[in-house]
This record gives sequence, structure tokens and C-alpha cells, in this order.
Amino acid sequence: MNLLAIRAIYRYEMSRFFRTLLQSFVSPIVSTSLYFVVFGAAIGSRIDQVEGVQYGAFIVPGLIMLTVMTQATSNASFGIYFPKFTGTIYEHLSAPVNFLEITTGYVGAAATKALFIGLLILATAHAFVDLDILHPLAMLAFLVLTCLSFALLGFIIGIWARNFEQLQLIPLLVITPLVFLGGSFYSISMLPEVWQRIALFNPVVYLISGFRWAFFGQADVAVGVSLGAIALFTLVCMGVIWWIFRTGWRLRQ
Repeated sequence: MNLLAIRAIYRYEMSRFFRTLLQSFVSPIVSTSLYFVVFGAAIGSRIDQVEGVQYGAFIVPGLIMLTVMTQATSNASFGIYFPKFTGTIYEHLSAPVNFLEITTGYVGAAATKALFIGLLILATAHAFVDLDILHPLAMLAFLVLTCLSFALLGFIIGIWARNFEQLQLIPLLVITPLVFLGGSFYSISMLPEVWQRIALFNPVVYLISGFRWAFFGQADVAVGVSLGAIALFTLVCMGVIWWIFRTGWRLRQ
């Protein structure tokens, strides 16, 4: 394992993140505050509790998941796409590093950025609602796994994309709708029985359910199933990345 190469890629990606502190930190705080004003105050005044949890607190896990998934995907996709765009990807491919080291550097940096933002949103939520976390270690584990898995997905998107427009296609048209339909602001038990069954085909449901269990001890699906779903998703993404580097698909074009 070439730790020097991993460190170089990781530090370069993180330096780009800290050069845009205003966009990286202020924007999530403002967006989260607006969500709390609209959903927590306006809708929360009409919905007192959901499954025994104050509505303003109930939406916190969903808000964190929404931002973490999109941020991890976007950061990882842009991180690997930019070397493709400038042609410096060939330096990575010709250097004495393997696909695992390249992936670790880019995905690790993207996951770290998303983790920072997720923790920042969690801190911001405390300013609006009283929030107790029943299983803090499980919460952190779900958060880290989500950051890593969606950073891997973003890495794949960055290699697949042929232009900057395609970089935003999957996060905007796929991930964000799945999060909104995955019980981020409601429990799927509130849906009609038919839609509850349909919602189980949404993979984001399992992530949000497990993450919400870490906060309140309540879940729409079993916690073990949620862990299995995120583990399977991570393994599939790793398998796709291994195939991409083995075949050179869209890396040498």
C-alpha cells in the first residue's frame, strides 16, 4: 500500500475544500436553518409528533442524510472528473499506484468533507430543537458508512460523466428524489399499505431508517437489514470501480 500517494491525493483534495470555506460551511447552515423554519415551524405546528418524537427533532436524521448523500456524491464525482478534464488522470494511471490507492485518496477526502458537513448540520440542529441521541456510536457508524458508500458512488459518476452537466444529473434527478421519497421527513408507516411496500424498493429507506434508529430507537425496517443494505451497496460500488480500472472504461478516452 503506497501511503505516500494516498496522503498526497487526500491532502490535495482537502486543501481545495478548505479554500472554499464560505461555500462549504455557511451554505449547509443556511439551508438547514431554512428547512427547520419551513418544516419544523410551519409544518411542525400542524404535526405535533411522529411515533412519539417531536416533529422538529424527527426530521433531523433525514436532513443530515439528505445533505451527506448529495455532498459525498458531488465531492467525489468532481474530484475524479477534474483530472479527467485536464488530462492529469494519465499521471495517476502511469504512476506506481493501484486503483485501491487512487480510490482511497479521492473517496477518503470526499467522505471526510461530507462527514464534516453532517456533523455541522447536527450541531446546527441543536439550536432549533432539543435532541438526544440514544446510540451515539451507532449514529456515527451509520454516518461514516453513508459518507463512504456515496463517495464511492460519486467516484463512479465522475468517471462516467463526459461533461460538467452529467456530474449533476445523478445527484439531482436520482439521489435527491430518492431521499425525499425515502422517509426523510416522515415515517413510511404513515403511508398507505401499498405505498409502504413500494417504498421498500427504495434503498435510501434503509439508510435513513437505520440512522433514525440511532437517534430515537425507532426504525421503519430492522437495523440489521439497514446495515446489510449499506454493506451490499458499498461492495457493489467497490466491484464496479475495480472493473473500471481493470478495463480502463472511460479512463483512457
